[in-house]
Amino acid sequence: MAGRRSRFAAVPLALAVLTGCTSAADGGEAEPHASHSAASASSPSPSPTTSAAPTTPAVDVLPGMPAVVDPANLYSEAGAGELSPAAAAARPLVYVPHSGSGEVRVIDPATFQEIDRFEAGIEVQHVVPSYDMQMLYATDDIGNTITPIDPKTGAHGDRIPVIDPYNMYFWPDGSSAVSVAEARRMLVFYDPHTWAEQGQLAIPECGGIDHADFTADGRTAVFTCEFAGRVAVVDVASRTLLRIIDMPVRNTHMGPQDIKLSPDGQRFYIADSDQGGLWVLDGAATQVIGQIPLGAGTHGIYPSRDAAVLYVTSRIAGTVSVLDPVTGEVKATWPVPGGSPDMGGVTADGTQLWLSGRYNREVYVISTADGSLLARIPVGDGPHGLCVWPQPGRYSLGHTGVTR
Repeated sequence: MAGRRSRFAAVPLALAVLTGCTSAADGGEAEPHASHSAASASSPSPSPTTSAAPTTPAVDVLPGMPAVVDPANLYSEAGAGELSPAAAAARPLVYVPHSGSGEVRVIDPATFQEIDRFEAGIEVQHVVPSYDMQMLYATDDIGNTITPIDPKTGAHGDRIPVIDPYNMYFWPDGSSAVSVAEARRMLVFYDPHTWAEQGQLAIPECGGIDHADFTADGRTAVFTCEFAGRVAVVDVASRTLLRIIDMPVRNTHMGPQDIKLSPDGQRFYIADSDQGGLWVLDGAATQVIGQIPLGAGTHGIYPSRDAAVLYVTSRIAGTVSVLDPVTGEVKATWPVPGGSPDMGGVTADGTQLWLSGRYNREVYVISTADGSLLARIPVGDGPHGLCVWPQPGRYSLGHTGVTR
């Protein structure tokens, strides 16, 4: 880690550009699923003027996508307590899928007690909120199904056939549900209401395709390639591959994993487990512009309710880093002694961060005020894509609750 810090130090507001990172070459990749079963100076005040104050240009969004209200904070409509009617109708619960046992366990966040559990397949990876926030889905990549969960009651329904849903996202206009078919190196598109298949996009150069996020305008998606050390950039409207971008170091065991756009839309942060930190991609998804070392097994990225910080988990180091998403500064590092903090989300009021303990059969509840560990809740084998519900926001982009 010391070597990485001296070579790739994070530079606030001006991350150094790292060139030579775009490629369509492939090679050196692990087997699918292997890694998922086992981390300025101040300026004078301007003179008074009678002219109108400048306004931030509106974002030209993907047709059908909700407008960007505040270009300086893409998460402005997902602030504390800002629940949509559908989300407000939900029963506050925490859903913990288990890749080791194929079950979902349900925890009451008021008491920290398990109140239900049910089988949802063979290898259940994530619990994903639907675009309209009216349903949750437990994804089983081995069994090729998703299990619908009614968030108003916590009751679950019959499984729906879906091809290899290791992870799941929704196009920002709500037109498609996207099964991220990791083992098949492709995306499979579905009608999000009928679950009729709409088409497929094969990306053979993207071994270990798993996590995604979208540019501020919703027109471009970036998918990480964990077993190829790169990302795949996809045009949303045409569902075509635009380019492949290699990371400066192509880790192919547990490489690029979670990805999150900064609130101002100017950069993507990409967690790289083997690298032990974040790669920084420019907001147009054209090149890698920097690196931020954090800790071994860097994996999940979650914004605070006011989007002032990002919480970044390192499941091998057993830490959560608190990152300023504008400057890249690490403001604090919270230890989870003997733990493996992995995936989860922030509560609707923003006071708690819930995370699965991937390798320790437990769930962690962390105070966002000071990083103190409020609870360690025992669960089953391989807790993974934990979903805290409800979440604020107008619509869901999927995963464990990426809302805007």
